[in-house]
Amino acid sequence: MKTLLGLVASPRKFGNCEIFVKEVYRRLEGSWHLRLIRLPELDIRPCLACYQCLFGSMKCVQKDDLACVLKEMVQADGILVAVPTYFLGANASLKRLLDRGLSFYAHLENLWGKPAVGVAIAGVKGLEGYTKLMVDSFLKLILADHRGSEVVYGALPGEVLLNDDGPAAARRLAKALEHRAASPDPHVPRCPLCGGDTFRFLAHQGINPSNVRRLRCMTCSSEGTLQWNGTSFVVDTVRGEHPLFLTREDAVAHRQWLQSMKDLFLERREELKGVTRAYKDVGTWVRPPQD
Repeated sequence: MKTLLGLVASPRKFGNCEIFVKEVYRRLEGSWHLRLIRLPELDIRPCLACYQCLFGSMKCVQKDDLACVLKEMVQADGILVAVPTYFLGANASLKRLLDRGLSFYAHLENLWGKPAVGVAIAGVKGLEGYTKLMVDSFLKLILADHRGSEVVYGALPGEVLLNDDGPAAARRLAKALEHRAASPDPHVPRCPLCGGDTFRFLAHQGINPSNVRRLRCMTCSSEGTLQWNGTSFVVDTVRGEHPLFLTREDAVAHRQWLQSMKDLFLERREELKGVTRAYKDVGTWVRPPQD
């Protein structure tokens, strides 16, 4: 029996995120067991930026619930994340976990290629903001095999399954987990390197044709162009000098680069202190009163 890990990034019990995860699970064809983690319930503390998780035993020095989540992610056969939209973005519990992402590199060999899908849920159609981008980023940066993401709508608990769109999305994600995703809609411009569909438009610099625009993929950060070929928009992106997750070799190289920062810091410590020392006493810190 395989294990599906459902990461529910909503504090609402029996809400749309939880129900949607269970609906995807019910639509899996094989023999699966569902394990659930409600992220807002966990003690996931802010990253200390100490880099200790990249050396030695490669474990975070903080004593919180991160180790529990990592263990479940490593042991699962597939991962499904569901997150509600809060003020046009993903609930902060998802980003709080992702901010501790340096710890994922200790488990790169076990996480790489693990089937994973996600859903962004918004209460009002069209007001999902950048929630789907957060879901896509999360699935890529945990080093998994991102097989699909959906946006569905529903505000009241259970509403997400009261129209055809929600169940249809659940069917697609269940199929993607077990059999890989179907071919994406050819009419939706996507990054050919990572499959991302969210872009930032850049200044024209060096581009002459009026129907070509420079852009950057917001999922993998690769730069390229958007061009109208007469029938559809075509995105062409090029690997940058420092890709994070396009290949397993990229992920290993990024881990090594992160580890090299320790020696670089020690080498330039005095130079860096010369810059930071001048700002030590600038401004007044505001903190809550002590009891």
